Amino acid sequence: MSYSKYEMLTLQWGTDRGIVQHGRPIGQAIKTLEEVTELLDAINRRDMPEIKDAVGDIVVTLIMCCATLDIDLTECLAGAYWQIKDRKGFLTAEGVFVKDKA
Repeated sequence: MSYSKYEMLTLQWGTDRGIVQHGRPIGQAIKTLEEVTELLDAINRRDMPEIKDAVGDIVVTLIMCCATLDIDLTECLAGAYWQIKDRKGFLTAEGVFVKDKA
């Protein structure tokens, strides 16, 4: 199944539970932060099933956050891509990309 199909199913899930209509963006942002913390813990433990679960949960919270703001997650991703597509920089020893200051 495609990403867009899962996004639509997730939006329906959120609508069925009142998140889309009555949720608050700050609540979804807090939930995202909780899920990111779970991802960090799973990465530190090298627990691949938990890593996958946390990544999926993060995407769900981002979809719900966007829905409460009436914005499209794909548009957000597209905007970010167009900002970074020509970005130059370097990868640190820790594996973090650092953009050039230019």
